[in-house]
Amino acid sequence: MKAGLSSPVGPLTLIEREGGIAELEWDASGGQAETPLLREAVAELEAYFAGTLTEFSVPLRPRGSAFQQQFHAALRAIPFGETRTYGDLAGELGVSAQAIGQACGANPLAIMIPCHRVLGATSLGGFSGRGGVEAKVALLKLEGAAGLLI
Repeated sequence: MKAGLSSPVGPLTLIEREGGIAELEWDASGGQAETPLLREAVAELEAYFAGTLTEFSVPLRPRGSAFQQQFHAALRAIPFGETRTYGDLAGELGVSAQAIGQACGANPLAIMIPCHRVLGATSLGGFSGRGGVEAKVALLKLEGAAGLLI
């Protein structure tokens, strides 16, 4: 099942699978939210973009290896409005900073699993969502982390 919504970073589509939100796509292929879970997920994203939600509570079910699941948990532990570096997460998870960058790029639930909160040691780093670094900057500004960008 899919549901679409408009957002400040462009149209988004949520995909429900196995009782949770499994993917967030950067496109407008989703229709109306037809399940309670999709309606709740759309409402949470809308509240996030309105600045009234700082933590998602809908069940998330991204697919991935054991490392990817551990990585997703580490991302979700980064508080709203805060950031970590690729190196910080690499040290925490015992992998290279490059592995963290690759895992960020493969994140199937960007925004809800906040890879935009991961920065390079001396730069913003990349962002795989539509809009690239500009979308990352918009999300960081929304969260009040814009002081890092000055």
